[in-house]
Amino acid sequence: MFETQEDGPSSKARNLLAKLSGKLFHELPESKTDLLEILREAKDSKLVNEDAFQMIEGVLEVMQLRADDIMVPRTQMKVIDIHSKKNDWVRTVIDSGHSRYPVIDGDRDNVVGILHAKDLLHLQVEKNYDIRKHLREPVFVPESKLCDVLLKEFRQKKHHMALVVDEFGSISGLITIEDVLEEIVGEIDDEFDVSTSENNFTLTGAGQWKVKASTRIEDFNEKFGTNFSDTYYDSVGGLISDELEHVPHVGDKIELKGLRFKVLKAVDKQAQLFQVEKVSDYPDLPAESAEKSQ
Repeated sequence: MFETQEDGPSSKARNLLAKLSGKLFHELPESKTDLLEILREAKDSKLVNEDAFQMIEGVLEVMQLRADDIMVPRTQMKVIDIHSKKNDWVRTVIDSGHSRYPVIDGDRDNVVGILHAKDLLHLQVEKNYDIRKHLREPVFVPESKLCDVLLKEFRQKKHHMALVVDEFGSISGLITIEDVLEEIVGEIDDEFDVSTSENNFTLTGAGQWKVKASTRIEDFNEKFGTNFSDTYYDSVGGLISDELEHVPHVGDKIELKGLRFKVLKAVDKQAQLFQVEKVSDYPDLPAESAEKSQ
């Protein structure tokens, strides 16, 4: 049978587009799930590509996240102490490779400004270099600040970093525009990022870590003292998908060998980030912290 113009691919695309338009502009989706289902139909029909779909999904996730959900914890902040030696300032910048640093006056709750790494170049030409003259005004936001609102403020006010404070005014962490954007577009690697297995683990609290789904089972076992098999899958994401017996969704939880895995970030067909928490004494979990990029 010959395919008529009405029944061809372009006709199907027009019908789906009409359906999408009708639902989006006349019949508002009743939930995020409904909206994603409409967009998933568009992706399956090639009206929206995979990257665009994942970014839209990321935007919807960001709308539900608070600053304290994705901030760099206080203990992992890279800071410059104004009372330290100048060589120590330079060493901090070289070792971490970030572009901006909170400058403190002896205590992490006493942030006196934000220093751009490039401003330390003045050390080479100014005999009486005064770091205070190069500090930018710090920005403070509450832990409850919604990330989509924060991203808008970052763009409007041309800020790149904010200090996150708790209800008592103490510094609980920091958040950058890159942290928020990564929730939408995925991990952003630059020339300073070092690809090592240690970067897959971030200590977020006592007995609690963030672990990338791409982490190799072998590296996970070495870090946590577990003995998960890598016969059928190479990554933690594959392990959890197999144990859940379905594609992981944000919020899914499962306990394995004394550890509770919670899906923190996922795209259409795979998990990206887990929270791993010690719930029993099965493994001897590591006490050291892993650093997270600012």
